[in-house]
Amino acid sequence: MPSAYLIADVDVHDPVQYENYRTLSTLAMKAHGAVPIVRGGQVVPLEGGWNPKRIVTLKFASLDAARTFYDSPEYLAARKAREGIANMRMILVEGAD
Repeated sequence: MPSAYLIADVDVHDPVQYENYRTLSTLAMKAHGAVPIVRGGQVVPLEGGWNPKRIVTLKFASLDAARTFYDSPEYLAARKAREGIANMRMILVEGAD
């Protein structure tokens, strides 16, 4: 079964309140076996005019595991904490392995 990657493009409007989201999302990640691959850090645009402010990539054992994380009560609490303080674009991608 191939792994899965959750990729998020995040535009944070309130960095102070966003820390609460990060705390809650970290708890959800630990509860659901997410492996952080990218969590912030410098972004260097190369092509296409895409210049996101913050990228997050999490690895999961499968698409089902990633979906279970996203739909979990733990991550729902994080999503509620994020409302109004950040715009999030998020996708799941099946891995090559």
